[in-house]
Amino acid sequence: MNDYSKINKLDEGDFYFTTEGYKVFTEKYLLKRGYCCQNGCRHCPYGFDKSKGRIIKK
Repeated sequence: MNDYSKINKLDEGDFYFTTEGYKVFTEKYLLKRGYCCQNGCRHCPYGFDKSKGRIIKK
């Protein structure tokens, strides 16, 4: 198994489904991933503000 597969393995608690059926990643998973994708994730632990287009320190 390569490093990419180890990092991207989804464990219980890494995501949940909304009532509409969308997969939402949790803060736990986003921290495990290790970087901000700058897509305005619902639980972004890095403080990215999509409306301003930058990371805002919390």
